[in-house]
Amino acid sequence: MRILFTGPAAAGHLFPMIPTAQALRSAGHEVLFAGSRPLEPLRAAGFPITEIGDGRTVREAFEQSTGEKVQYVAADRTQDEILNMAARGFAIASRSTVDGLLAAAGDWGADLLVYDSFQASAPLVAAKLKIPSAIQNFGVTSGHGMAARIAANFTDVYEAHGLAGPAAATALNIVPASLGGDPDGLRMRYIPYNGGGLVPAGLLRRGDRPRVAVTLGTVLTELDGVRAIVRLIEAAAAVDAEFLLAVGDADLTPLGTLPDNVRALPWVPLAELLTASDALIHHGGSGTMLTALQAGLPQLLLPQGADHFANADALTATGAALRSSSDDVDTALLTRLLTDPALRTAATALQAENAALPSPAALVPALEALAAH
Repeated sequence: MRILFTGPAAAGHLFPMIPTAQALRSAGHEVLFAGSRPLEPLRAAGFPITEIGDGRTVREAFEQSTGEKVQYVAADRTQDEILNMAARGFAIASRSTVDGLLAAAGDWGADLLVYDSFQASAPLVAAKLKIPSAIQNFGVTSGHGMAARIAANFTDVYEAHGLAGPAAATALNIVPASLGGDPDGLRMRYIPYNGGGLVPAGLLRRGDRPRVAVTLGTVLTELDGVRAIVRLIEAAAAVDAEFLLAVGDADLTPLGTLPDNVRALPWVPLAELLTASDALIHHGGSGTMLTALQAGLPQLLLPQGADHFANADALTATGAALRSSSDDVDTALLTRLLTDPALRTAATALQAENAALPSPAALVPALEALAAH
C-alpha cells in the first residue's frame, strides 16, 4: 500500500503525523510526504519527500498575497475568530500546492491520503482522484471543523476543478476522549515526536530539587520573542525550584539578568526534557501540551493565540493544569503548580487514559481497511 502524507510546513502540523507514518512504514507500506518549504523538519524525520508549492513559506505566501503581517498573539480575539483568521491564511497559502499535490498523488499512485486539516489542497485532491483519505488531528480541536472552515475559503478552487466540495475523510485523533477531538473518528495514543537533538547528561536524571520546564514552542518565539514569560521569570526567583528555559535561540534580552534558579538550555527534544522535569509552563500549543500529558506532568498554560485557548479550556477542565495571562503569573501560582496534589493526580490520570489508547501500530489494520474501501 502507498500512503501519501501532506500538511503545512510547520512542526505543530507535521510532527503529529510522524508516529503514524512510522507505524505504516514499519508494517511494510510505502510512505511519501508531499511538503512545501521549509523542508528541513521532514528531512530530519527520515522520510522521502516530494516538494509542492511555489517555494514560499506559509508566512510568505500569506503576507505577499494580502499585504498583511501574520498575527500570532491574539488575546483580544475569541477562539472562533482566531480559527477563522487562520482558515483564511492557510487557504491562501495552500493554493499553490494544488497542482503539485494532484500530480504527486496521481503519478505515485497513492492508495491513501493522510493530511493535516490546515492543508486545503488535500481534501480537493482526494475528491478529484477519488482516493480514500484521513485527517491527522494534532490536538483537541476538530479536524473536520477546521477543514470545513478552510474549504469555505477555497470554494473557487473546487469550482475550477469541477468539484462540489471536499471529499469525506476519517479523523485520526491523538487525544483521549476526555480532551476532545472528533468523536466519530479513530483514536490512537499520543506518542511524541520532537525531532532529534542532544540531551545534556544532567537531564538524564531528576534534579536535587524540583524542575520546571518552560517553553514557548516553535512559532511564538519567532513572531513575538519571549515577552510572554517576562513576568514569569521575575516570579520564579522566589520559588524553591530550578526553571529550565527551553526557547531555542530566542533573544533573551527582554528577560534581563536571569535569576540564579533559571537556566537557559540549548535545543533539547521536549519529550526527553520532560522526563527529567516535575512540571511544564508553556504557551498552550497542542504538541507541547500533549507531550506533557504523555509524561504525566502538571501544566501551567499562558495562552497567546492559535488554538491555545481551546487547549487551555480542555486541559484545565480535567484538573491537570492551571492557566493564567502572562502578566498575572506570580510566585504563589508557580508554587501551587509544584505542590498541589490534585494537579498531579489529574495529570497522572490523563497519562493513564492516553496510555490505554491503541498505539499507532495497532491502528494500521484500520488504515489498511480504509485504503481498501
